[in-house]
Amino acid sequence: MQRILSSQLPAHAGRTVTVAGWVHRRRVLKAVAFLILRDRAGLVQIVINDPGLREQLEELTEETVVEVTGLVTINSAAPLGVEITQPVVRALSAAATPPPFDLYRPLLTATLPTQLDHASVALRHATRRRAVTAAAAAAEGFRATLDERGFTEIFTPKIVASATEGGANVFGIDYFGSRAFLAQSPQFYKQLMVGVFEQVYEVGPVFRAEPHDTARHLAQYTSLDVELGFIDDHRDVMAVLRDVVAGMTDAVAERLPGVKMPDVPAEIPAVHFTTALEIAGAPDDEPDLAPAHERALGEWALREHGSDFLFVTGYPMRKRPFYTHPEPGRPTHSNSFDLLFRGLEMVTGGQRLHEYADYVAALKGDLTGVETYVEAFRHGMPPHGGFAIGLERFVARLLGATNVREVAVFPRDLHRLTP
Repeated sequence: MQRILSSQLPAHAGRTVTVAGWVHRRRVLKAVAFLILRDRAGLVQIVINDPGLREQLEELTEETVVEVTGLVTINSAAPLGVEITQPVVRALSAAATPPPFDLYRPLLTATLPTQLDHASVALRHATRRRAVTAAAAAAEGFRATLDERGFTEIFTPKIVASATEGGANVFGIDYFGSRAFLAQSPQFYKQLMVGVFEQVYEVGPVFRAEPHDTARHLAQYTSLDVELGFIDDHRDVMAVLRDVVAGMTDAVAERLPGVKMPDVPAEIPAVHFTTALEIAGAPDDEPDLAPAHERALGEWALREHGSDFLFVTGYPMRKRPFYTHPEPGRPTHSNSFDLLFRGLEMVTGGQRLHEYADYVAALKGDLTGVETYVEAFRHGMPPHGGFAIGLERFVARLLGATNVREVAVFPRDLHRLTP
């Protein structure tokens, strides 16, 4: 098939070409009929005057796959300023069953559960495609920024022998008769790989068996993980994260020029956890930030600094994993941080312990289930730290989606295991 894409049509004005895609919409008027065809690059308008072809058009239901050969004709009112005239239309599939919503409308009017039940066709809509494109671009920007800094991409196991965070929110599986789990995070492996490459990153799925039924949680999501060695403290990690976020937003802006991106400040404002509690009006004994606190902090950052981003540092040690490095001079707090994006926690990171004796002390001498992980720290590890970005949550906030499921391709949550 000598096919060209809709976006290439302007360069072929006055020539006969072949395009192919899906019947996006049909408009049959008294004097003329229009077939709007959709391919991966956009839309093309096909003008139909032939009576026989008009009858054929009535049988071509929306989403039927067709091939059209015709003359590329200039028309300033058509998409991209050209349309196809004198067409020959050939169906490449049987007449499609129309989906339970109109894909040609600017917005999907179906409820989110209906969209998710019929995800294979809902994803064809422009808004859902835009979210998938944004995620692809964000991951591309993530990789490119780190590659330029000399990081090495790694690929770690997703079947593990113990829970990474030491908690119970893991999916257990049968592994040849033994108990195993789906990985909550590549945390242990990326730390160990700092001892090999010094700077590493990974893009991959993680699994959380958390019984949350909210607009911000998924049971499986894509995690963008980074770990780097030879740091002074968590602030070095925060500086890398700032550049990574800027690289991600720049990549999305390039791929989706019509979507307004937030400005990433050269230095993202930061407040200590104790100060954050004051700003949010929370009691000073709160161990963590609630969603309402995060929203208040987001409003404060925008009002006081004109920033959509805010670092909160120094979270209490009791709310951080055992491998977190304590804050010097204030051991009840940590050298860790969250990055809030428009009032929502988007990234968690910090400095890790790097001495074997400190791990033994943090675990109170009980290394059960983490022996091979802790063993590496007996063989020399540099001061290091890292962070993890939830890709779907990032894209949802970037595009203003109210529910993370709107940007996930086939989301998995408390109630959904199909399609």
